[in-house]
Amino acid sequence: MITTLLVANRGEIARRILRTCRDLGVATVAVHSDPDAHAPHVREADAAVRLPGAAPADTYLRGDLLVAAAKTAGADAVHPGYGFLSENAGFAREVIGAGLTWVGPRPRAIELMGSKVEAKRLMAEAGVPVLAELDPAAVTEADLPVLVKASAGGGGRGMRVVRSLADLPAAVESARSEAAAAFGDPLVFCERYVESGRHIEVQVLADAHGTVWALGERDCSVQRRHQKLVEETPAPGISAALRRSLHEAAIRAAERIDYVGAGTVEFLVAPDGGFAFLEMNTRLQVEHPVTECVTGLDLVERQIRIAEGRPLEGRPPAPDGHAVEARLYAEDPARDWAPGTGTVLRFEVPGTDAVFRSPDRAGIRVDSGVEDGSEVGAHYDAMLAKVVAWAPEREDALRRLAGALARARLHGPVTNRDLLVRVLRHPAFLQGEVHTRFLEEHAADGLTAPQAGPGTVRLAALAAALAESAARRARAAVLGAVPAGWRNLPSQPRRARYATRGAEVEAVYRSTRSGPSADGVVVVAVDPDRVVLEVDGLRHPFTVTRHPGLICVDSALGAVELTPLDRFPDPADEIDPANLVAPMPGTVRRVEVREGERVEAGRVLLWLEAMKMEHRVTAPAAGTVTRLPVAPGTQVGKGTVLAVVSPDGPDEASEPTE
Repeated sequence: MITTLLVANRGEIARRILRTCRDLGVATVAVHSDPDAHAPHVREADAAVRLPGAAPADTYLRGDLLVAAAKTAGADAVHPGYGFLSENAGFAREVIGAGLTWVGPRPRAIELMGSKVEAKRLMAEAGVPVLAELDPAAVTEADLPVLVKASAGGGGRGMRVVRSLADLPAAVESARSEAAAAFGDPLVFCERYVESGRHIEVQVLADAHGTVWALGERDCSVQRRHQKLVEETPAPGISAALRRSLHEAAIRAAERIDYVGAGTVEFLVAPDGGFAFLEMNTRLQVEHPVTECVTGLDLVERQIRIAEGRPLEGRPPAPDGHAVEARLYAEDPARDWAPGTGTVLRFEVPGTDAVFRSPDRAGIRVDSGVEDGSEVGAHYDAMLAKVVAWAPEREDALRRLAGALARARLHGPVTNRDLLVRVLRHPAFLQGEVHTRFLEEHAADGLTAPQAGPGTVRLAALAAALAESAARRARAAVLGAVPAGWRNLPSQPRRARYATRGAEVEAVYRSTRSGPSADGVVVVAVDPDRVVLEVDGLRHPFTVTRHPGLICVDSALGAVELTPLDRFPDPADEIDPANLVAPMPGTVRRVEVREGERVEAGRVLLWLEAMKMEHRVTAPAAGTVTRLPVAPGTQVGKGTVLAVVSPDGPDEASEPTE
């Protein structure tokens, strides 16, 4: 029996494992890097051990430190969660070698599936369909398009789609660099890229006594940069025959490597219904909550029981209803998925029915790694939380999830919430017409655009200004003072300026004896935290929340974050538009240009790694690179100048590029 379990992870998955342990009566130990010292998972564990440092390589990726932490805390078992060392056979062996129980598959199974090249060979032997492996040096025009893939790791890193032979060398080099940085292994290979394929995976659970369960499939086709955004089960629109074939293939895959524990076998399903093995994740998946919702199982509990040697009894439960999960990331889809960092000022999903557990009835589950006050840094993955809906029918689950996300109050780092809502409400998605190029195919529908358009932003600015005015009056009333800006006679309109998403917006209103007024808008009600405005006969309530240096306005029209601007800004504070600055802390991985080189608008200048992903820094306009103060390996902070591109003059713009 496991009595004390160390969770060798952080954030949302650590909290998820801790919840099950509390239910089972298992004592828990957390580990934390220095930035995570006050993280929720640390507070919720029975004990915690510090891993000195900040970078994953110095903390959560140090197997020796994790084993030592377990021994220090008196733990008798280790659960790796997902990511970090969860699929590291060497770490599993360290844990077992230290006399601890490893809550995961046998090290040999991890090793066999850790190389995608070796995994494909084994699956072919087991009769599981696979895509042919291509040597990058031997790819021909007839093979295109191809997908460059890292042999190790996952999560979309080290993957590139190539449609032209001319682009192949750069794609291979880029994939190798990213794979080496992420997994310590630069080996990549190519395989045929299936246009409009579906990413469908099967959850398996296997005990040490030879029993393997297939617990249904999940469709994970809606992705960005090969990383999943929305997952659901059952997969919509597939035939009973295909479902059965996928389940049988997954069981054969698990049996071939003598698998034990929870794992996922991933497949690529072509438009004609044919499918091929992609990889096997020898760990718990991020999207495991949707399977828990429809089966009623606690997969972490099952992992622990299997690690204790207990058998799977009876038959796997039949799925009930439909579940869909959306991943909330701290990133901006409208700005090439740039990650967001900073303090989470408010994290609230109204109507949440369950936290880290499946709801007892149709409703919303939230698994979150953050809460109010949490810090989001650049060292770790950008995922903040998973919001899951369960309902008897797919349509009901999608509607519940979209509504919960739309009403969520997410203040602080920018998120992909608006994109998720647009996807869940898109006609093609509602019809189950999903595939891995869904975002690209429907890009013209504005999926990545903020929900709040220019008109909503103007209304939000007006609501913010009116709420602030009401707050000033309330403060003055308490002090018995005259409110700032008060006039006995009619005066000029009141103005308030704000910055939002790189632009400026101005709110203009008048204070009259009968209350505030604004052109084209009826001001119905004003309080310090709530404003109701009427436009064209339709009333819109706005909730206004003031944080230091930031005003967040939430409404059914979309969320808007506003930074108040001084009425008379200091010209010295303005940033030269020729300076390209780091949008977040990170590490410069590759530099594609040199000083003195002329570049066109959109040219990639360098690659910045942050939050476990590589991000492009591009030229905002045609010009000449006049300064390049960074080199590969340079650590930079937010706002650091990465390059200076002096724009072309009127005569230079027409000159050909050398």
